[in-house]
Amino acid sequence: MRLKALLLTLSFSLSFWGISQEVQLSQLSRISVLTCGSGSDLYTTFGHSAFRVNDPSIGIDVVYNYGTFNFNPPKFYFEFAQGKLLYSLSRQKMDSFLSVYKYENRWVKEQILDLTQQQRQELFRFLEVNNRPENRTYKYDFFYDNCASKIWDVLKEVYGEQLQLKEGYLKNLYTFRELIHQHLETNSWSAFGIDLALGSVIDKIASPKEHMFLPIYVMQQLEGAQLGEKPIAYTTKTLLQTLPTKKNNNFFLTPLFWLLIVLATVWITTFVDFKKGKRSRWLDFTLFFSTGLAGCLIFYLWFLTDHTATIGNLNILWAFPLNLILSFFLIRRTVPPKWLSGYLKILMGLLVLVIVFGLFKVQVFSPLLLPILLALGTRYFYVLLQLRNSRTF
Repeated sequence: MRLKALLLTLSFSLSFWGISQEVQLSQLSRISVLTCGSGSDLYTTFGHSAFRVNDPSIGIDVVYNYGTFNFNPPKFYFEFAQGKLLYSLSRQKMDSFLSVYKYENRWVKEQILDLTQQQRQELFRFLEVNNRPENRTYKYDFFYDNCASKIWDVLKEVYGEQLQLKEGYLKNLYTFRELIHQHLETNSWSAFGIDLALGSVIDKIASPKEHMFLPIYVMQQLEGAQLGEKPIAYTTKTLLQTLPTKKNNNFFLTPLFWLLIVLATVWITTFVDFKKGKRSRWLDFTLFFSTGLAGCLIFYLWFLTDHTATIGNLNILWAFPLNLILSFFLIRRTVPPKWLSGYLKILMGLLVLVIVFGLFKVQVFSPLLLPILLALGTRYFYVLLQLRNSRTF
């Protein structure tokens, strides 16, 4: 018996090196879904999901992980910006997988799937075939094709109509943006950046299935989903628990603090300019250049990439791309063109539109945007006032 187990283990090991021999799982085998908690880095904020295949009789205990990517700058950043980032399936030992999460102080829960031996073999075969070099890569999409959404997609691919989604597993449905913010602090650079980069398309209510781009909802769905006449997951256990840690909340490092500094700088400088009857060209250049640059980035993400979540980004109304060109004009002392007054009025009107669209939730903007809108509105009005009161600019 021990010799047979040794031979089967050797067979499985050799298959890792490309030998075309299918390993047969024993009756003692089990397949489970692992759900992992949030980490401190942005790419780990939303948790993680993976498959585990465990068969003690032949010495198999491995994790199939669809969240593997090749961090190779600058290519990584270019592909990420283009929406062309490739993720892949990888396979690693369970103890190695757990050691990483223990080091990062992240909880790990396991849902054992209630599968027959034949069903386990079918799923195992699919994962093995999918892990071949020609099959393992896929084009990553944060909402529709990631490590979490792959769990349900794989199960559906293997079991077809036998697998039934439980539509009512959630009491409340959320928008994609609300789902993101469940894992982020509002006054954080990550939340602020995400709200600036993603468009109005993520403010629609996600379907029960679409909630499963987040691992925590995959786990909740598996608690109620059916495979044939029975629940697909029959037990959940905790493998790792998060140890209590002390959070270091430094307000002086948050975006709100620095945006208030910007607002205070604009108000104080504008007040001094008003008293002296002058215009601080450096301030106008900074505001117009930065908002124009941000607008060009929003335009790029919206129209020139493969991202699906950056479409319809109404932040472009205040981060106006043409401001980038105008900033170089405003840094010089010259006679202002006749069209500048009308342009400034348009910019002020766009700021009002941002507020209106926000109130009617056409797009949900970051609350941290308020200091920026106040700063821009103040400066646009003052520059417009200067245009009316002086010939030179």
